[in-house]
Amino acid sequence: MIITTPQKPSPELWAYAGQLSEELGGRLVDRKQHSLTMLKKRYADDRLLVVDPSGLRYYEHSDEPLYFHPSMAYVRVKRLRKGERDPLMDISGCQQGDTVLDCTAGLGSDAIVFAYAVGKEGHVTAIESEPILCAVVRDGLKTYKTMHEDVNEAFRRIEMQCVNHRNYLQSLPDKSVDIVYFDPMFRKPVHESSALEPLRSVANADALDEETIRHAVRVARKSVVLKEHAASGEFERLGFACKHVNKIAYGVIKPT
Repeated sequence: MIITTPQKPSPELWAYAGQLSEELGGRLVDRKQHSLTMLKKRYADDRLLVVDPSGLRYYEHSDEPLYFHPSMAYVRVKRLRKGERDPLMDISGCQQGDTVLDCTAGLGSDAIVFAYAVGKEGHVTAIESEPILCAVVRDGLKTYKTMHEDVNEAFRRIEMQCVNHRNYLQSLPDKSVDIVYFDPMFRKPVHESSALEPLRSVANADALDEETIRHAVRVARKSVVLKEHAASGEFERLGFACKHVNKIAYGVIKPT
């Protein structure tokens, strides 16, 4: 993987690119006046991470980059700011002060909503097993700014961890978090979601297994929640009761 910057990076940005190169094992390349296409051809590598002041952009076999944007999460949070309800927050039983473990962070959308809902007294840990995706989202959560400072503060409160979620769950004591949440890559993709295509190239596509769910139930005090396609058989396979159905469904397990 190539790691580069805009054509005239600041010393701070170049140093940050160097840190990411060490973290991700990429080749740090001085951009100079070269185009991204030229860099790909020169180094015979289609994987390219641009370290830009406006956020990280990752390209892989496409001209469409993967980058951080809150998208519908921001819309959902603005609804919460108005006192409206959010189905996931209701189904999970999320309240201010809760601790939440998002085991499949992806682009961080649900972690953002959880972080706003739990407030300053709560805590959200977002697990992402894929290093490039984790780096892109971690950077975005630290730097992205909306027009609402309380929303920006929610972004900054999220703790990103690059680790396998099963291993992380195994390390936790019983009843140590309030909510454990899973939003894996759907077994039956929503094909009209073309905006997710850059994500699919880097996301972990592995299905959840029963052992992971057992640890999640052991660790959670309030609920374990799974987001899946409404037609998925994952809820039945993994022991979840389906609580909300549209194109997207949520399943929940209430620990005893």
